[in-house]
Amino acid sequence: MDPNNPVIKLCVEGTQAEFKGQIEQAKSLYQQAWEAASDDFEACVAAHYVARFQEDPKQRLYWNQLALNHANAVSDDRVKQFYPSLYLNMGQSFELLGDQEKAKYFYDLAAKLGFTHQPD
Repeated sequence: MDPNNPVIKLCVEGTQAEFKGQIEQAKSLYQQAWEAASDDFEACVAAHYVARFQEDPKQRLYWNQLALNHANAVSDDRVKQFYPSLYLNMGQSFELLGDQEKAKYFYDLAAKLGFTHQPD
């Protein structure tokens, strides 16, 4: 990832705010990243972070699906590293909505990439 990319910078700043417990600041930075996204790669990254703070499981699924859709539209390898996390987040979204079959489907996709779901 290009650390000079404005969208990536906003997401990094959001993560730093998150680690400091500044959740509203993090949410704002992730939303700014979403609004600044100018291509599918940037939109994938921003949506991935926006999804993290969605309290409504349907909204969380919406943003995770949006991130995955944008990842699938990127024609190079920049998003390759995101797929395990995208799949795990999709699985968790479906699990929260009570759809165990779809959750398992996405957890299995993540497992094929070497990542496994760790239940809470």
